Order: sequence, then structure tokens, then C-alpha cells
Amino acid sequence: MSEPLDADVSSPVLRLASASPRRRELLASIGVAVEIAPVDIDETPHPGEAARDYVARLARAKAVAGAEAETGSESRSRRETGLDLPVLGSDTSVVRDGEILGKPVDAEDAFVMLRSLSGRWHQVMTSVAVSGPAGVLEATVVSDVLMRELQDDEIRNYWRTGEPADKAGGYAIQGLASIFVERVEGSYSAVVGLPLYETASLLRRQRVPVWNGALF
Repeated sequence: MSEPLDADVSSPVLRLASASPRRRELLASIGVAVEIAPVDIDETPHPGEAARDYVARLARAKAVAGAEAETGSESRSRRETGLDLPVLGSDTSVVRDGEILGKPVDAEDAFVMLRSLSGRWHQVMTSVAVSGPAGVLEATVVSDVLMRELQDDEIRNYWRTGEPADKAGGYAIQGLASIFVERVEGSYSAVVGLPLYETASLLRRQRVPVWNGALF
């Protein structure tokens, strides 16, 4: 039988091993209140590591690191309930011809990135891992994104908005760069930062309620 939908939404049911406001907002959109607890891990790709393996490894490492940190912490969830919260880790990479595009270091780097994506398909790979009673559960989603032809002045003006500076691949599909994206084949929420269909499935298996208290 499902739990009532009027649970206390202020009480976290999940620990998010990330400071990403996008992931927090996506989880909030399905009624999952989180405790923010970012972890610090080495995100350097291994030599010869495929992009899909890279995002999966980082998501798993973040979830495990978050769980280990919680075990030794006095988080609000532990003080109030005596129980650890499941921990979610995630990673998103923009991939062009197998090459991982990180965050641009400056205006020129952003220009080169966006020029290389202009008028072409590329991939956005997002992996999510949830550590909890059922162990570490994982899913990886690959979406194809078509960016329209961009003019040089558009790219330079976009950089001046400040939005691309901390975004993988130099753009945010949910922001001003939405006008650059012609088509998405796959999961839109995964391109933003978290595949909600797959995430909800993992949370259900870890007994984490969605919709502010509902378990299915």
C-alpha cells in the first residue's frame, strides 16, 4: 500500500553527494527532499578510459564517498532518526566523437568547444548511482543532442552572460543555450543533469519515497 502524499517535505529522504543546483531542483521536481553533502574526488579520466565508463566510475565513486562520509558524520538525519540516508552520486559529460568536453577554462576555450559542436550531433552521458540498503545501484543514460549552426558573435555573446563558465561542454540546455539546441533524442532531464526515469527506479529499489512520501 502506498504511503500518504502529505509527508513532511522538509525532512530529507536522500543525501545528494553534489552541490549542483540543477540536480537538487530535478529531485525536488519529483518530490524528493535532499540533504546536500558534496564530496571531493579526483575527476581525472584514466588513460584510454571510454567516456561511458568514466561517468559511471565517477557517479559510483561519489555515491560511495558520500556513504562513507555519512557513516562517520553526525548529520541531521542520523541525529533525528538514527538511520543513514541513501546517497546519490551522479556525473554528466558532453562527448564529441568520443572526446569528453569538460568545463571551459576561458572565453577562447568555450568558443572552440561551441564551434566544434555547432551544426553537429554530440552525446551527453549521465550516470547515476545510489548507495543504500540494496547496495550500490547504477544506471547510465546516453542522449544525442543536435546543436544548430552557431554564429561566432552568438558564441562570444553567450560567454559574456556567464552561463557557460561552469558547464560541461560550455553550455546549459536548460538555460540561455536552449535556443541553440535543435533536437534531443533520449532523456532531456539527463542532459540537464539527472535522468529522472532511471533515478526514480533506483530510488524505489532503495526504498526512497518520491512525490513527497509515496512509495510504489
